[in-house]
Amino acid sequence: MAANGLLACKLEPPNNAFPHHTTFQKLSNISFGFESKRKSVTDFRSASYISLTKQIHSSNLAPIKFERMVTKAMSGASENVPVSGLPIDLQGKRAFIAGIADDNGYGWAIAKSLAAAGAEILVGTWVPALNIFETSLRRGKFDESRVLPDGSLMEIAKVYPLDAVFDSPEDVPEDVKSNKRYAGSSNWTVKEVAESVKQDFGTIDILVHSLANGPEVSKLLSETSRKGYLAAISASSYSFISLLRHFLPIINPGGATISLTYIASERIIPGYGGGMSSAKAALESDTKVLAFEAGRKHKVRVNTISAGPLASRAAKAIGFIDMMINYSLENAPLQKELYAEEVGNTAAFLASPLASAITGATVYVDNGLNAMGVGVDTPSFRGLDIPKDNKS
Repeated sequence: MAANGLLACKLEPPNNAFPHHTTFQKLSNISFGFESKRKSVTDFRSASYISLTKQIHSSNLAPIKFERMVTKAMSGASENVPVSGLPIDLQGKRAFIAGIADDNGYGWAIAKSLAAAGAEILVGTWVPALNIFETSLRRGKFDESRVLPDGSLMEIAKVYPLDAVFDSPEDVPEDVKSNKRYAGSSNWTVKEVAESVKQDFGTIDILVHSLANGPEVSKLLSETSRKGYLAAISASSYSFISLLRHFLPIINPGGATISLTYIASERIIPGYGGGMSSAKAALESDTKVLAFEAGRKHKVRVNTISAGPLASRAAKAIGFIDMMINYSLENAPLQKELYAEEVGNTAAFLASPLASAITGATVYVDNGLNAMGVGVDTPSFRGLDIPKDNKS
């Protein structure tokens, strides 16, 4: 939730924090402004979309039919169109999402939902991944993924190089400074990025942490080195503390911060090792403490989303994501695929005034898998009358 749920980890050197869902190299400081000739999202109201029936197939599972029903986060009405229902309206808000380097993870989905609700989008991309991300955007590789519910394309106001493992320039070791993947770039530590955003835009309203890295994620916890364990904690949980610390002064009162976690924080998930389970547990604990501190001092809310398994590029790096997706399909209360946009829409809600009294919470978006005490697909339950999808 690499980065955020299982998607939160990737096999990279321990001193590199990277976005959940990515694998790229190079960097430079750039700005993107995409113009669309289509109608503005402000002309649309909340709506739900239902797609055709789909099937999920697995070599170990019988096909499971389901209907995809996702409520898209969309901004409220324009000046000439009355508001209908209870729309998520983030018009006039600005969001900084740390940890986007491609278009298929939770970070990207969150950015899209926030944009669909009217927010301006700023992105922080892991330094070595920035060049490929920039090239993909320029060449239109992400255009299909950028399409919002109203048909317009998500715009990214600016992309910043970011390595959230380093708080300030003084923390960067010489071997990183001289690394060719960082050559020619500057102002990419957390402190410098926060200062750059302040200089460029003044303030923000929403801060999203979609970062994680576990260099020894494939190892058993009992076989994890001290270096690997601390690297996982640094990149996957302390990075959120650092981001909040440096961005809080420019987050407007009433603002919101969101991170991504995974059920391995509280349950045993074999294969999710290297200290990543500990990092997610720390992130959830920190969410509560930071909610108190940020709420009292700055009137800013702090929440985390525990997302179910998603087959992003980063999640595939740990090797068993397909098994976890199949396990969820067989055992979760809702027997359907989990879509990244469902996590994105939850983030849009948590960032909106509709969630103004919600802080310090871990919100599960996993088709209810977190509620299960056992796996109902085990042969031990073969004789039990277990409820199943009537359409399966």
